[in-house]
Amino acid sequence: MKPPCTGVILAGGLNTRFSGQNKAFVRVGGRRIFDHIHDLFKDLFEEIILVTNDPLQYLEWDLSMTTDIFSIRSSLTGIHAGLFCATHPHAFLIACDTPFLKKEMVELILDRIEPNTDVIIPETSAGLEPLCAAYSKRCLKPMEQQLVEEKLKIQGFFEKVRVKKIPEDRLRKADPDLTSFFNINTPDDLARCQLLRTTGNGQQPTDH
Repeated sequence: MKPPCTGVILAGGLNTRFSGQNKAFVRVGGRRIFDHIHDLFKDLFEEIILVTNDPLQYLEWDLSMTTDIFSIRSSLTGIHAGLFCATHPHAFLIACDTPFLKKEMVELILDRIEPNTDVIIPETSAGLEPLCAAYSKRCLKPMEQQLVEEKLKIQGFFEKVRVKKIPEDRLRKADPDLTSFFNINTPDDLARCQLLRTTGNGQQPTDH
């Protein structure tokens, strides 16, 4: 039996490269990215936690919310906050700007969770995907040590925990084009996103 897992959505970024616009609310195919992720999470997790420093924007959704615990702004800070508040031994974390996240990819990662494994992370030819991965609460202490020292590279604490990498050939069985890892940082990324959707590689359902 797999350990229970919390779903965590990271939405704490400043969106500085997107003119301050909240990327979670960008529409792809007429649907907000956050709606896509939240609906997917509802099918997979009993507990959903959103990490955001602007919770008033998210009152329409049924989820728990937390803000960063450490004041330093970084992805590691958000991962720490979500994992800290999770009530289950493991948490799956995803960034809020990933419009093509596939349920099959999340299920693949969840299926690799074991009680004695601390990080379950995809690895492609481009490298590791730490913002689409699962972490155990045993990661909290090494994360906190890094944050206190202002060492913000997520992989910096991996040598202190037990890491399981999922190779690209296995990832492609769940998501042939690996579009689950595509995220929107800039307007150019959004344009590429719309092109991906038009060609069908990243297609997601639209609102009815």
